[in-house]
Amino acid sequence: MSRRPALLATAALALVGALLPSGTTAVADPSEPAIAERAGLRYVAMGDSYSAASGVLPLDPAAPAQCLRSLRNYPHVLAEAVGARLTDVSCGAADTGDYRGSQHPDVAPQLDALGRRTRLVTMTIGGNDSSVFINSILQCGAAGVTTAGQGSPCKDQYGDSFTDTIRQTTFPAIRRALRDVHRRAPKAEVAILGYPWIMPERVGCYPLMPVARGDVPYLRTIQRTLNNAVKRAAKATGSTYVNLNRASDGHDACQLPGTRWVEPVLAGTNPVVVHPNALGEEQMARRTMKVLGLPGTITPSPLP
Repeated sequence: MSRRPALLATAALALVGALLPSGTTAVADPSEPAIAERAGLRYVAMGDSYSAASGVLPLDPAAPAQCLRSLRNYPHVLAEAVGARLTDVSCGAADTGDYRGSQHPDVAPQLDALGRRTRLVTMTIGGNDSSVFINSILQCGAAGVTTAGQGSPCKDQYGDSFTDTIRQTTFPAIRRALRDVHRRAPKAEVAILGYPWIMPERVGCYPLMPVARGDVPYLRTIQRTLNNAVKRAAKATGSTYVNLNRASDGHDACQLPGTRWVEPVLAGTNPVVVHPNALGEEQMARRTMKVLGLPGTITPSPLP
């Protein structure tokens, strides 16, 4: 992803925020206690704006301003529920390159937060790589406006280009990032979440999501390809994949408030559009706890 200092804010104003997109659990070391039994769990949260919950208030006062990190993101929800010691370095607009390099002058590489005492790592990452998902939503939204929501102008113009980029570029980038995490935190359970559905399977909600009717399944296919790349990278690195495909089905940006996990471009509640709301982040925490077998109770927060 090219270095664009105001990427997240610019994308939000241009109809999209920075990002979009069966659990396979790594084998535990028998010499270590089960993750659910570890007291004072040292937990590092990494990743992009879906981890940071960009646009959900209140903001984390300890976070760099550019990251738009929320105190209601799924890492904070999870850490509070299980009593973990959280270090949260998630940051809006991050891609896998920001694990090894500084995303902003005052933002350290995310890998720097890890160490041999780290026992749990979670993340969403990959959606910003090569700007593929940003561009797919942005371009399809712009194309949908030109046809007043009819036809499939985005698919007609871009074809397989987005999915090809995910398979050829994004997948190996995620795999490398996960390998780097395991090297820095060799005793940690490493979990990577898929992205909750942004669009329904077939029928959209133009103009709330300005995507042409025929491009709704096209965008769904692109996101399915991204989530599959995340799943394959997890399997290749002995990481845990938290599958949100089934859990988030029916909770896309076209659903009513209180049901949707992701906010639409128009008439939404978040200043950063096409991102999870507080309910979505809470449900991402619940799913992660279930996949990892973490005990704890999540107290539902007030909406939005």
